[in-house]
Amino acid sequence: MSKILLIGEYSNVHATLAEGLKSLGHQVTVLSNGDFWKDYPRDINLVRRPGKVGGIAYMARLYRLLPRLRGYDVVQVINPMFLEIKAHRILPVYKYLRRHNKKMLMGAFGMDYYWVNECVSRKPLRYSDFNIGDTLRTDVDAMRERTDWTGTDKERLNRYIAEDCDGIVAGLYEYWVCYQPHFPEKTAFMPYPVTVKSTTDKVAPAHHPLRLFIGINRARSTYKGTDIMLRAAEKVVAAHPGEVVLEKAESVPFAQYQEMMNGSDVILDQLYSYTPSMNSLLAMSKGIVCVGGGEEEHYELLGEQKLRPIVNVEPTEESVIAALERLVTHPDEVTRLKRESIEYILRHHEYRSVAKKWAEMYL
Repeated sequence: MSKILLIGEYSNVHATLAEGLKSLGHQVTVLSNGDFWKDYPRDINLVRRPGKVGGIAYMARLYRLLPRLRGYDVVQVINPMFLEIKAHRILPVYKYLRRHNKKMLMGAFGMDYYWVNECVSRKPLRYSDFNIGDTLRTDVDAMRERTDWTGTDKERLNRYIAEDCDGIVAGLYEYWVCYQPHFPEKTAFMPYPVTVKSTTDKVAPAHHPLRLFIGINRARSTYKGTDIMLRAAEKVVAAHPGEVVLEKAESVPFAQYQEMMNGSDVILDQLYSYTPSMNSLLAMSKGIVCVGGGEEEHYELLGEQKLRPIVNVEPTEESVIAALERLVTHPDEVTRLKRESIEYILRHHEYRSVAKKWAEMYL
């Protein structure tokens, strides 16, 4: 069995993958900061405290850790910016890991140069974090990310690692479509792993009133479309008093987020996405219907021909309102979609079967 090191964390991907790989007998270590305030589990905790002193302490701990990060069969970094330091300081750390381990992989799981550049230039997606059709988005977050990743050390780091590493792992259709044309031989699509505790035969019918849930990160609300989804949900609640209620979770740790989500019927998440994210997948595993990204392209990449559990919406307030109105007025459809959501997760994202696919790719 293999010795695997997973560095960094996004929305519990590495922590859940580690559990799946361990169940197969692999020796797995997760090093991360817990994805900041979300505080996901990890084996080695590496958190940067604020201020100059915090930066010095972080670097000191990182360099003390490096000798322990040798001799792995596989090292996977979550993103080119897999540490809380500047890009030019990450490069020598990456080269060290490259020298002292057998295989290096890079995750295409979120913000990076190829994601920004493809959406801005080639526009392979009808809509994204950076474009709506041929029109580029100009909101503050989109412009900040374009500036941050174009013609900078971050771009240079990303391009270096992408060229140098043994494999690039894309977790969503939209990331896969940005990397695959550049690196067709080394880009692989791998579904995110999810721990499933619900079963399709124990799905509760839709509640009355219908329970909507939305997670809000105020710092990224406009960029991710949460502002639009929240306005739409609030209008539907106001239009149907006594028929629907809305629960809001604002920047809370993962454990609390899960508790607040439990018992919901519908989650609103990722307006500009083609594919459900980890939060959506977690909700679906609990029998919660996702209103968000579920375009046909992502089903095709999964090879799914039958199930369509995600209520796919266009990135407009009107589209979200129409979708929610239908769910409020058709509770039997909600119950069916809840059952299909669990079936979809069991078929494509169950953490042990997904970990087996990742292990096969690694080896």
